[in-house]
Amino acid sequence: MKRSGSANLPLHYGYVPQWLAIRMAKLGLAITESIIAEYGKNEILRRLSDPFWFQSLGAVMGMDWHSSGITTSVMGALKRAINPHSKELGIFICGGKGKSSRQAPDELISVAERTGLDGHNLVRCSRLSAKVDNTAIQDGFQLYMHNFIVSDSGEWTVVQQGMHTGNKTARRYHWHSEGLRSFVEEPHTAICGPNQGTILNMTDAEANPVRNGVITITREKPELMMQEIQQLVMPSRHDVRSEDIDLRRLGTILWLAHDTKPADFEELLLLEGVGPRTMQSLALVSEVIHGTPSRFKDPARFSFAHGGKDGHPFPVPVNVYDETISTLQNAVQKAKLDNSDKQTAIKKLHEIAQRAEKDFIPRDNVEALIQKERDDSWKYGGKTVFGDAKPPKKVSKGVQLRMF
Repeated sequence: MKRSGSANLPLHYGYVPQWLAIRMAKLGLAITESIIAEYGKNEILRRLSDPFWFQSLGAVMGMDWHSSGITTSVMGALKRAINPHSKELGIFICGGKGKSSRQAPDELISVAERTGLDGHNLVRCSRLSAKVDNTAIQDGFQLYMHNFIVSDSGEWTVVQQGMHTGNKTARRYHWHSEGLRSFVEEPHTAICGPNQGTILNMTDAEANPVRNGVITITREKPELMMQEIQQLVMPSRHDVRSEDIDLRRLGTILWLAHDTKPADFEELLLLEGVGPRTMQSLALVSEVIHGTPSRFKDPARFSFAHGGKDGHPFPVPVNVYDETISTLQNAVQKAKLDNSDKQTAIKKLHEIAQRAEKDFIPRDNVEALIQKERDDSWKYGGKTVFGDAKPPKKVSKGVQLRMF
């Protein structure tokens, strides 16, 4: 058993507008169905346990690319969308934020009754993962959100988040049941973070008196184990900058979407009729579905699919978002009818862009691209929490979409 990673995020307050919440649920379901159809239900658990992939998923769904709100909003959207289809998909999402987190045990017992799983063991795993990150490891973060995602075959993932009121940051913790060994003794691959002085780590190998989830403070101070872990640290600033993005990867997406017609590629003929701007979003969604773990080290790149609700890097292009959902849903439904051509075409978007990266030479043009998206946002039904996007009074000079 290991805690598979963590993410440090600036603490943001606010809300998800209804127009975005509805779309997040639809896109989240379509992405989940696509992953399960292609790679199996346990793959969605593995993906959710990866902090970098999770952040990329939130960004592609139109949430603020760096904030703590991604965690609660994405998990809330997935729970609303997936649970009504749990019997078909074989995936159940329990718990949530605040009061909902305390409902996880009852929900897990209900899942066990429907699937034949050991409900008491699932509840124990849920409670222990929370205890470890909230109590056994004491570094200033207190949990306020806990989601337990379980498959009907018994594999599970935990996504939970704690708040540090002192420095106004949040930390997201990811767990994965693969290779279950022990909650009590060194369940983490490592514990990493900014140096805050001495912390209490009751899961260290030297803290042997800790047993069966009963957290007891011993006389001896445990030592901090520093090893390698998947740790994502997001900045407090709102704006997306060149250093946040792999320009080669983003550039090939723009090249594929805007500078080459889909008809030029035999594999993409079935996507004819999809506009260039939607092709850009579909290519990034395709990578979220089909990309390997190494592709998600720059989650900010995925905000160039559907922007962000606070207007960073640009307003959410609602019309493009809807066309992306419709195209993906259509592909999923056809695949269920043994017609996977469109599903294959969407997968090819990612593959073609990845092949092009080898010889692609990017230019640092992120600011111009963002300005272009903002200027055009009104054309695509752009929205933020502050209202609808308006046509620019004066079009910015020298804005070019090319990045090579």
